[in-house]
Parts: sequence; structure tokens; C-alpha cells
Amino acid sequence: MPRILIVDDEPDIGRILGLILGGAGFEVAAVDGGRAALAHLAVSATDLVLLDVTMPELDGFETLRRIREAPATATLPVLMLTANAGAADRTRAAGLGADGFIGKPFDPDEVVERVRARLGA
Repeated sequence: MPRILIVDDEPDIGRILGLILGGAGFEVAAVDGGRAALAHLAVSATDLVLLDVTMPELDGFETLRRIREAPATATLPVLMLTANAGAADRTRAAGLGADGFIGKPFDPDEVVERVRARLGA
């Protein structure tokens, strides 16, 4: 069963995504920020990360940069989540190695299909 890490500082978003993806057959873990995500990835096998862009302390861009710098997670698929899916954010995320973008508010079916497509599931 593929393992998905949801990283969002809004607990309701994490819960909703967890229900959506759990219901689609994925194993889901959720954390509330970039530092927690990096700590989780250091000790837990993960197949894909859904990463919010706008978070306090360590935003999604910096978290993605650190994920890509670490040899163990350098090729881990990362889909960015954001309410501000403008061209500048997309370009910056792509430059850092993001595998795609999902805008907020999101469509549950789109989330599942994008995750499945990225995992080849």
C-alpha cells in the first residue's frame, strides 16, 4: 500500500486529505509543518509527499529544497498544494524539483488521480 505524507499547517486540510486518500487505498500520515515533515521523512518510508506552500517557520519551498538535498529523499515525488497557484510559484516550485501542483480549493477526485498518476498506481 503506497504511503503518502501530507504536510499542511491547517489541521482540517490534513484531515480532509487523509480521509480522501485513505478512502482511495493509500496509507496516510499528516504533519503540520516543514520541520515535522523532514523529521518524519528521516524515519518513515514514504512514497509521495503532498506539501503545502504557505506555512510558518519553514515554508513549502524551503522544505522541498531540503527534501531534494537529502540523498534519501532526492527523488521522492512531491506534489505542491497551494491557494496561490500563480505562475511565479509554479516556476519556483518546478525549479526546486516539484513534481506537480494541486490548487486549493482542491477537487477530491483530482487529488486521488494526480497521486495515482505520479505513483503509477
